[in-house]
Amino acid sequence: MNRHSFFNKIAASALAAASVFAIQSQAQQTRPVPVVVPAPREYRVAVGNNVNCAGYVTTAPISTEQRIVGGWNEQDGSIYSQPNVVYLNIGSNSGVRQGDVLAVVRPRGQVKTRWTNKDDLGMYVQEVGSVEVVRVKTDHSVAKVKMSCDNFLLGDLVRPMETRVAPVFTQRAGLDLFADPSGKPIGRLFMARDNLEVLGRENIVYVDLGNEDNVRIGDRLTIFRPLGKGNPFENDEKESVSARNSGFQSFEYRGGRFSNQAGRKSGENARGSVVTSEEAKEDRPFIRKVVGEMVVLNVKEKTATAVIVRNAQEIHTGDYVEVQ
Repeated sequence: MNRHSFFNKIAASALAAASVFAIQSQAQQTRPVPVVVPAPREYRVAVGNNVNCAGYVTTAPISTEQRIVGGWNEQDGSIYSQPNVVYLNIGSNSGVRQGDVLAVVRPRGQVKTRWTNKDDLGMYVQEVGSVEVVRVKTDHSVAKVKMSCDNFLLGDLVRPMETRVAPVFTQRAGLDLFADPSGKPIGRLFMARDNLEVLGRENIVYVDLGNEDNVRIGDRLTIFRPLGKGNPFENDEKESVSARNSGFQSFEYRGGRFSNQAGRKSGENARGSVVTSEEAKEDRPFIRKVVGEMVVLNVKEKTATAVIVRNAQEIHTGDYVEVQ
């Protein structure tokens, strides 16, 4: 074999290898790439403090034996929050272990309200946060404030931490402002967290429907009020326009008292008095005005804690609620 033939064979082999490589590369480039679709993310109707620090109203007694009795820097202050260190009056003799997480609550007293027909709703318990035990002694323990929704005070009670998960948010049709009654239990929104009175979305509220009314966590409640109610200010004007007024006639043609915007005259022949707004409302059926919707987060004996998830306008303490 001469040198010329040898180099021709090498060139042909290289060209063939390059062609195969190009075909393989093109095949790899045109091969469909699998698309990984992430699983849909779950959203909750409430998170954070609206779950762990929503508070509740209960008729059940609460133990006052386990409490915060001191603070590491109590000589400089009397309120505590993250990441302050506090002392608890429970230790290894009470079964406390390092790493335990305890809820901190503060009973605020018996609930007295005119927005309910129930005799005794119970006491309001404020949930102020949680602590984590970092050192355990025989008769006391050292704890670090893990989560604070409000300032901690000496004397606040500690108790086992409840595991709470808010209901899953689900996409729903728009709020029906003219929804018919469901026929299920009806109650009242008698109080809101932090003593709020004018409420909106994500506010925590308390209603007088509980276990005795078969209310469950996750239930949706329609918020409504009678038509025409809900103005926080009293209106002194009984009518939008006067049936008769004076001072508009000319000097040349002295007319009597009149109003070109007055309501209709009563009677089939319009010979009676002007029909007022109050008279027009006398015989109308009960008409309710839907103003919002809430989801139940926690249920006690006679009451439930809920979060407002939708509102068409401001919501007030005293509004009615109905299980959907």
